[in-house]
Amino acid sequence: MTHSIEEHIITELDMLKTITDSEEGITRLAFTDMDWRGRDYIKSLMADAGLTIREDAFGNVIGRLPGRNESLPSIMSGSHTDSVPRGGNYDGVVGVLSALEVARLLQDETGKSTIQHPFEVVIFMNEEGSRFGAATLGSRAMVGALSQEDLDRLVDKTGVSLRGALTSRGLEPSAIGESLYQNPIHSFIEVHIEQGRVLEEHKIPLGVVTGIAAPTRYKLTLSGRADHSGATPMSMRQDAMCGAAEIILKVENLAQAASGCSVNDVASADLDSNVMPPIETSASITPVVGTVGTVSVRPGAMNVIPGQVELGIDIRSISQVAKVQVCNELTSFIAAVCEKRQLTYTMDTIADETPVAIDEEMINLVGTSCEDLGIEYMKLPSGAGHDAMNMAEKTQVAMIFIPCKDGVSHNPQEVASVQDISTGILVLESLVRKLDIL
Repeated sequence: MTHSIEEHIITELDMLKTITDSEEGITRLAFTDMDWRGRDYIKSLMADAGLTIREDAFGNVIGRLPGRNESLPSIMSGSHTDSVPRGGNYDGVVGVLSALEVARLLQDETGKSTIQHPFEVVIFMNEEGSRFGAATLGSRAMVGALSQEDLDRLVDKTGVSLRGALTSRGLEPSAIGESLYQNPIHSFIEVHIEQGRVLEEHKIPLGVVTGIAAPTRYKLTLSGRADHSGATPMSMRQDAMCGAAEIILKVENLAQAASGCSVNDVASADLDSNVMPPIETSASITPVVGTVGTVSVRPGAMNVIPGQVELGIDIRSISQVAKVQVCNELTSFIAAVCEKRQLTYTMDTIADETPVAIDEEMINLVGTSCEDLGIEYMKLPSGAGHDAMNMAEKTQVAMIFIPCKDGVSHNPQEVASVQDISTGILVLESLVRKLDIL
């Protein structure tokens, strides 16, 4: 059975590797042609596996294996197939292929389900925030947390709105409310690569996630004066770039302070041991990470003082309290910097999500599934956001982490072993069967 699983995974990953907009790595930005081709390929696999397929108003795809008792709520599993620019071939995809393989394993020789509950495999659209600056949009739509205003507010670098992207795919943006999943869901499980190196460092084949960090993201625009770099004295400048430089460093400083470290600590630390501690061991000091991932400078000439700078800021934590504190301090600092430097600014909140603590019962069920199969595991939090955190608004959730080589993700060098993926699939199947009788 395991050999068959590995054959499926290798074949399907190899096929998905060819569906990309870039020569290096995987590029399937949300709602682009390549994203749609990847989605269509998974739909063909769902059909071959005997699943019935439906799509909601946001384009999320749900493949259903009817249960022996169709009146029961569905057990759901899946992830996403869109990517960051020049990303890897495992992020998100592993969760979708794992759920699909479990759908096969749950069927008897006649193609009928061997469990009571319906089992659904889901592809969430637009999980990555690369195109529109906001992530996990498909799962947000499914739980009713995506508004008509969001469809107009979220715009990509070419000026295409999320509404326009939906329309281009033959979807009806005005019906976005119909994406809300109306029926009860028994539980949701997401298999995902860790996107860090904790499991690999500890030589552990599987992780049981205890909580999911969530981001707050801002688009900050600083405006000054684009004057001549030679003819304008230093005392008369309104340099938006210098203001941005102060703010970029403050993001780093605030995150380090909230996590109980400084830039000197990080520089002198053994980086191999610098990992986010589990939620339960972080009582007084909670890890916060802060990133300025995009910088756009106008007019962008060497001999012109920057008149406008746009920053993309991402603040994340497993603690809502810690995250809010950092965001509040950053907001106050930005106002002070702009006043000092005679800059004006606008600060738009692109995303503001709440961290999720996974129920102890679900954590223990995943752990028991590992133990029953003789698989070693460890508990750890997720520093990255996932669709599971939105699904937690609707049902109980669990997450299973697969190691990835060197912790590399969002990168062409992203790799997870087929053996580890197969291990995750067997644990997922065991967990689904346990949930089926609860």
